[in-house]
Order: sequence, then structure tokens, then C-alpha cells
Amino acid sequence: MEKLIESKLIKADSAFKQWKNITFEERQRLIAKAAELFRSRSEEFGTIITKEMNKPISQSIAEVEKCAVMMAYYANAENVLSPDKIESEYQISEIHYVPKGVVLGVMPWNFPFWQVLRFAIPTILAGNTVVLKHASICFGSGNAIEETLLKAGFPEGVFQNLEVGHKEVKEILEHPTVKAVSLTGSEKAGAEVASIAGQKIKKSLLELGGSDAFIILDDAELDEAAKVGALARLQNCGQTCVAAKRFIIQKNIEFDFLPKFIEEYKKYVPSDPMNKDTKIGGMAKADLAEDLEKQYQKALDNGAEAIIPLERISETEFIPGLITVKEGNPILQEELFGPLGMIMIAENDDEALEMANNIPFGLSNSVWTKNAERQKFFIDGLESGTVNINRMTSSDPRFPFGGTKSSGYGTELSLLALKEFVTAKTILGK
Repeated sequence: MEKLIESKLIKADSAFKQWKNITFEERQRLIAKAAELFRSRSEEFGTIITKEMNKPISQSIAEVEKCAVMMAYYANAENVLSPDKIESEYQISEIHYVPKGVVLGVMPWNFPFWQVLRFAIPTILAGNTVVLKHASICFGSGNAIEETLLKAGFPEGVFQNLEVGHKEVKEILEHPTVKAVSLTGSEKAGAEVASIAGQKIKKSLLELGGSDAFIILDDAELDEAAKVGALARLQNCGQTCVAAKRFIIQKNIEFDFLPKFIEEYKKYVPSDPMNKDTKIGGMAKADLAEDLEKQYQKALDNGAEAIIPLERISETEFIPGLITVKEGNPILQEELFGPLGMIMIAENDDEALEMANNIPFGLSNSVWTKNAERQKFFIDGLESGTVNINRMTSSDPRFPFGGTKSSGYGTELSLLALKEFVTAKTILGK
């Protein structure tokens, strides 16, 4: 291990020994100050995001502003980590919540500020310190976050950005100062990191991929579902784990809904990401665009049909594609991370539910129906961490975020996230 990296890990461990004794309220004060700084510099930081991974600037600015909203939530959150006093026959009968120590964050490029801070803020508020391994194209974002937290008054070592490649992750995670890891990324990356953590008996949290269903039933508001559905698939150029990827349409409204949806879909034409009116830019990297092309061809080779051909117009830009896919196509077992959507037709609610669940992933789903009984049927039956009714998936600081099956485990956001990287310590005495 490089001496610089090891020195930062030791620094994080040393900072933890002090930080864990800082009061919850003082940590919140610093988070509130940081929220103000991120909000006031949202355009500056949004520009960093856009230059690093091609996100339209309006979406990049909104990402930074959302970070500020999330931080304000935690700055005013209830202290659920105060000792719980339990009634029992013992004179002393308590549960204390003890932070674990240095937590490694392995974070992706698609939301360079949000993914990092969504993990880091509740982790730090709980009394831990954080070291970040960001995506290699997002070191500028990682450094900006570290600089801003220091400016807000966080002690040195509480949050550090490590400019390292993926090959160094194993060595860092195995280092005795690191007590846990949180990863947002692919299923493959999650399995590798969880395996390393498991061998060293260290806690891991995984937020992985998805192939979320957007289910449109025959009593849905079709105009709104079409408009929201296009955004749900193509926001951030479709590079979102909770993006709508499979549009399951009830058969008897196929010819009513599909033209509306296609009309909305075609409004997303790649343009200059630095223009605030741009709705879709290019993908983050050329190799990702190549991967999407290969998946598109694989789908076609296995019986899918193009409604709107996926057309590559530059190294990273596409005219967004839309295909019809039937059960059994192997592409349904993969995640499409880019501007390509899939249309599926279901006879009825039972078949729609079966289609929605018949994948390895279980992150988030959206169901469009006005009927309360149908809503309950899907709420109870869908195998996912989130179910949305008549809305697209979007995370909210107040509510838990996470998946099931191959979409990972553990909870981010909400008050539950404060207990992810703590030990529940039982205290009993006479």
C-alpha cells in the first residue's frame, strides 16, 4: 500500500477516536453549515459533474441542491442513537449505539455528489469517519466534497477522498483501520467487495443495479404516465439504477398508451450538456456506450423488435431506443444502463406482476392505477425495496432506500440509515 494512502487511513482512524465523542447536536451543526455551502455553490459543483460525466447541467445543479436538502434533513433529524432504556428486572438496562469506526465508501460516477453524500452524511452523523474511493472519472467531485466539508468545519480526517483505482480497494478494505464498507455499483462489483468484507468479518452495505418495472394498467392516467415514463427512463441518459427500464403495458390499452409514450420519448434529443435547456446528453464514457450497443444487438438477436432504433450519433451520444421484448429474452436478466427502454405487454394484473418479478433484481417499481385494490395487489406482491404508485421512482431523504435480491442489502436514507454502521451494545447491571 502506498504510504500516502496508509497515512490517510491512519488519519481517519485517529480522527474517529475524537469524532465519536463529539455530540450528535454538534455534528448536526456542522452538517447544517455544509448544506448551506453546497446549496450556495450548486452551479459551480454542477459544472464539475457535467464536465466529468456529461450529465445535463440543469440535472447536475439539481443533484447538488438535492444533496443540500438531504443534509438539512439530517441536520434536524431526531437523535435515534441516544441510549434506549429498557424496562427489565435489572437496575441498569440499556442499549447503546456505538459507531464502528472508519467506513470505506466505494461510489459510482452516475451521481457523483449524491451517491457519496447520501452514504457519507448519516454515516458521519452516527460518529464514524469516512474514506472515499470514487469512480476514476469523478476525482474532481470527490475532492470538492472533501474541501467543502472541511470549509464547513469538519475536523481533518472525518472525510477523505482517496484518488485510487479499483485495484486498491481490496487492500484498503483489508486494512485493520477500516471497519466496514458501503458500495453503490454493479452486481459484479458488489459481489467482489462483499466477499472481501466477509472474509475479514466486516460489515457491508450494497446498493446495486436494477431493472425496474413501470406498470401501466387500463385505469391509469395515460397522458401523465407517458410523460413521466419517458423522464423515468431517460433522466441522466438512462444511467440510473432506479430508472424505469421495463414498461409493462396492459394489453387492452397498448394502442392508446404507446403512441403517447413514443411522442414523449422522442422529445429527448441529445444536445450540449452545458445548455440548461438540454434534457439528455451523452453517456459518461465511450466504453459504456459500446456495452449498451452490444446489449441492444443481443436483445434483437433473441427476438426483440425495435420500435425506435437505438442510434449512436457520436462517441457517447444516442438517439434513445425503444424495443419490444417478450419473456424468455436473456436481455431481461441484465441491467440496461443507458437510453434504451423495453416494452412488454401483459394480459392482466397477474401477468403484469409475474413479469415485473421475473428478474434477478428487486430495487424499485412503479405502478399506474387509480384503483385502491389493484394498488394493494401490487404493493403486496412486488419484490422490491420500493413501490411507487402513480409516480416515478426518486429517492427521498425521509424514507429508506435499498433493494432486495441482486439489487443488494442494507438501508440508505431515513433515520434507519443512522443505525447501519453502529453496534447495538447491550448494558445490563444490578
